[in-house]
Amino acid sequence: MKNRRFFLTLRNLELQDYNKIHMLLSMTGFGKAVAETKNKKITVEIKSLNSKQLDLNARVPSIYRDKELDLRNIVGRPLERGKIDMSVTVESLGTETGTTLNVSALEAYKKQIQDASATLGIAVPDDWYSVLLRFPDTLKSDTQAEIDNEETEALFSATSQAVTALMNYRRAEGVKLESFFAERIRRISELLGRIDPYEAQRVEKIRLRIEEGLKKIPGIELDKGRLEQEMIFYIEKLDINEEKQRLSQHLSYFMETLEAPHPGQGKKLGFISQEMGREINTLGSKSNHADMQRLVVKMKDELEQIKEQVLNVM
Repeated sequence: MKNRRFFLTLRNLELQDYNKIHMLLSMTGFGKAVAETKNKKITVEIKSLNSKQLDLNARVPSIYRDKELDLRNIVGRPLERGKIDMSVTVESLGTETGTTLNVSALEAYKKQIQDASATLGIAVPDDWYSVLLRFPDTLKSDTQAEIDNEETEALFSATSQAVTALMNYRRAEGVKLESFFAERIRRISELLGRIDPYEAQRVEKIRLRIEEGLKKIPGIELDKGRLEQEMIFYIEKLDINEEKQRLSQHLSYFMETLEAPHPGQGKKLGFISQEMGREINTLGSKSNHADMQRLVVKMKDELEQIKEQVLNVM
C-alpha cells in the first residue's frame, strides 16, 4: 500500500509539471500502453472526446475490480475534463491460465451419462468433451485469486503510461488549435481594419440620401439648423466606434487567454467568442453599406470556425 501511494503521488506530480509546461490542450486524444509480468500481458487504452465535465467510462476485468477506484483516480485527475473511455485487457502468457478443468465434476457427469445409456439402451456420445463441457461447474475460474504486487504495479504503470500518451496527443492537438485560433483572430482583426475607409463613405451617403429624399417632398421649407441637428442625432445612432473598440479589445483578450501559462482556457475562450459575436452582429446591423456588410459576413464566418473548435479546448 505504501509503494502504491508513492507511485500515484509520483505520477500526479509528473502530470502537474506537464500541465504547467504546455499551455493549450485539446480534449481529443488517444493513449495506449502495455505492461508485462512473468505470466501476464496488460493492455490499457484510453480515448478522450470533448465534454463539459469529466465523464469517465471504465471497462476493467473482474480480477482488477477492486483496483478500479485507483485506476479512475490515475486517469481522472490529470485529464480533468472530457468524455473518457478506458479499456483494460489482460492476456495470459506461458502455461498458466485463469481457467482450469474440474476433473472430478467431469468424471461424475461421464458416469451418470454411461449409467443412463445402459438403463435407456441408447448409445454413448462419440465426442465426450463437447457434451461434458456443457454441464455446469466443469470449468473452474481463478478470477477471485489475489493479484500480487508485481501485477498491481504493472497495471498502474500501464495506466499512467497510457495517460501520458494521451496527454502528449492532447498537447499536439493543442498546438494545432493554437495556430488555428491565432490565424482566425488575425483575419478578423484584418477585416475590422478594412472597415475604416467605408465608414466615412457611409456617413456621407446617409446624409445625401436624407437630403435628396427631403427635396422630393413638395411644399416643405427646411430649417437648416434643425435638419443638421436631426442628421447628427441619426448619424450618432449609427456610429460604430464603440463596437470597433470593444471588438478589438475582445480580440486582444482572446489572444492573452490563449497564451496563458496554464491549461483550462476552454470555457473562458468560449465566453470571449460570444462577446465577439455580439459586437460583430451590432456592426452588421449599423453598417448600412454593402461593402461593410460583406466584411461583417466574413468576420462571422471566421468567428463560427472559432466557436466550433473552442469546444475541443480544455
